[in-house]
Amino acid sequence: MQMQPARNAAGEGVVEDAARREFRDGMARLAAAVNIVTTDGPAGRAGFTASAVCSVSDSPPSLLVCLNRSASVYRTFKANQVLCVNTLAHGQEDLALLFGGRTPMEERFAAASWSSLETGAPALAGALATFDCRITEIVESGTHDVMFCEVLAVGLGESLPGLIYFARRFHGVAIPG
Repeated sequence: MQMQPARNAAGEGVVEDAARREFRDGMARLAAAVNIVTTDGPAGRAGFTASAVCSVSDSPPSLLVCLNRSASVYRTFKANQVLCVNTLAHGQEDLALLFGGRTPMEERFAAASWSSLETGAPALAGALATFDCRITEIVESGTHDVMFCEVLAVGLGESLPGLIYFARRFHGVAIPG
């Protein structure tokens, strides 16, 4: 006799829900830099808050960004094929929340000053660092796309304390000194 996984009233696996919750609780213990990822091009301008960003290589300079395929900005990023990762400083929590919610794009971008580097994707004034990129490869994994990006230009801001997300809250990270 085969055991069937327990189901809740909606017919979803209770064991699967518990595993997903446990995974999310574990990930809450993984501190990550807070970034606003932006794009601009033929499909329009868009941006979202992300902690799922990391370096891939310095030869050639590249990084990856994970984006949920159900996100409202997904099609815009996929169509434009360029992005800018803007790493936030402590004190920019309100901007992270604004870009992480359902606020209309015009309001998100109106809340800060922007320029551009090489691709035309918006680069945030006051960011700790900006990585202007061209998307070179997209790999589907679960609910997300992993976008591999070639870094075409880097902008460095002031040496301020960084902003991380840990234990489901924002925290400032002091500069060692």
